[in-house]
Amino acid sequence: MAVNKQSDFEYFIGEQFMERRTLLKTSLGASLSLILAQSAGAAEMDKTSQETFDIVMGFMGAMGSGDMETMLSLMADDMVWHNEGDKALPWIGPWNGKDKILAFLPVFGENFKTTEWENTDAFASGDTVAVFGKMNGVTTRSGKEIGEFTFAMRAKVRDGKVVLWNWFEDSYAVSQAYHG
Repeated sequence: MAVNKQSDFEYFIGEQFMERRTLLKTSLGASLSLILAQSAGAAEMDKTSQETFDIVMGFMGAMGSGDMETMLSLMADDMVWHNEGDKALPWIGPWNGKDKILAFLPVFGENFKTTEWENTDAFASGDTVAVFGKMNGVTTRSGKEIGEFTFAMRAKVRDGKVVLWNWFEDSYAVSQAYHG
């Protein structure tokens, strides 16, 4: 099935996420260049770790650039997207399965506008990738800025597809901004 990247992405993700993708697209390229240039980075990974790293970074890049076709191709049908935090926030999961994830993403986009994103570290071991960074955003419900906070993400890959996207952030700060 052919996918119209722009219109399908807007449909699934929403306008707020479109603004986030611009920031992600810009900072992701710079971050990936730094990560891959480090002597302790990708060059020292075994083949499985390198493939896992490339798949997860490809997924993150596709999400950030609005490449819905690539994003969908890298998602396992039984993928789990898990966010911890205040259950009153409409994007807190877990979200189990590709269809539920695609339904959740526009809810996130309607409620959270990313204003800063920087990957500071990333590494892979076997089927697992960890990404660390800092970000900032505004919750659209209250219009309040969260303030810069750190995040961590753990992803797992099986058979060339992302099966787990486990997101960790300063959920207290995000909740405080959301509730105003």
